[in-house]
Amino acid sequence: MMAGEQRPPTRWKGKHGEMTGPDWKKSKDARKQALKQLKELKLLKKLDKQRVEQEKTIEQMKKKELKGRLHTISVALPGSVLDNAQSPEFRTYLAGQIARACTVFSVDEIVVFDEQGEDAKTVEGEFGGIGRKGHANVQLARILQYLECPQYLRKCFFPKHRDLEFAGVLNPLDSPHHLRIDDDAEYREGVVVDRPSKPGKGSFVNCGLRKEVQIDKQLQAGLRVTVRLHKMDNPETKVLKGSVIAPDVPRMESGLYWGYTVRLASCLSSVFTECPFEGGYDLTIGTSERGSDIDSTIFPTFRHMLIVFGGLQGLEASVDADPNLNLTDPCVLFHHYLNTCPGQGSRIIRTEEAILITLSILRPKIDKALKS
Repeated sequence: MMAGEQRPPTRWKGKHGEMTGPDWKKSKDARKQALKQLKELKLLKKLDKQRVEQEKTIEQMKKKELKGRLHTISVALPGSVLDNAQSPEFRTYLAGQIARACTVFSVDEIVVFDEQGEDAKTVEGEFGGIGRKGHANVQLARILQYLECPQYLRKCFFPKHRDLEFAGVLNPLDSPHHLRIDDDAEYREGVVVDRPSKPGKGSFVNCGLRKEVQIDKQLQAGLRVTVRLHKMDNPETKVLKGSVIAPDVPRMESGLYWGYTVRLASCLSSVFTECPFEGGYDLTIGTSERGSDIDSTIFPTFRHMLIVFGGLQGLEASVDADPNLNLTDPCVLFHHYLNTCPGQGSRIIRTEEAILITLSILRPKIDKALKS
């Protein structure tokens, strides 16, 4: 080194294995980067797990929707069909045939209307005898309700009555909600019993099991309820648990046929105007030998279907007697006015026969409409 020339400062290299300043800084940045990548990886894994769980939830919901049944089928007929029977035994048997036919084809609602336009909206009271005007509607509705009710609940809701004198010999409906005591099922029909429960606890319900079920709500005794039973880890538990649900949940969530409801209508027009479904019936069908041929009929997708049958004199007589209708031709009341048995060999098809014929021939058309 020349005289007067300044020596450059020496830099400490560090001991063997130690990092110098720039190397340490690079290592610190590398660690930060690695930590950042690790956090991002964890976040990605977490997001991926959430996405998989969401997809599973959506798939389960779709399966539940596919499994459930959102549409309903309603049947309306006049109670005067019972007037064609010659004795109380035959009247009861005829009502049983109607109940069986509607159950076999999973009808959700049966509307009994009065051909004469009289106001009868209750099944209370006594039946006065064959042919007595108006009483046939009440008797038909009462027998239909009796048969729909599970056997273990009938004593609670149907006291001894003249209308039900011969109902005990009718063929049972044996529908999915008519369960035996040892049947394992998610849902059951029950009646709230008059039994005290602890504060903050729900009422007890007789669901036709060996033990009463405690539900999640306090309800009035004597009320009929639909219960979703909770799964119990210990089968020997003293108290069964359940939740009260709407009667249409078994149908909408699990696709189960859960019986029919019965509604009385004072006249034909009330069948439409007093519809219990939001938005009313979006597909209505009238049946008559003067209707169009059913073979060429195609139904659109629907949510609530109504099929109306006439009495001994057809739907024309019901239209004439209805004080709210200014019509002569009943076909204008319906989306489709159909002859479901063209070329019939008998002059008259009885209503109980017409129900079976019509529901049989409509079934493939209904399935096709719902698939579309």
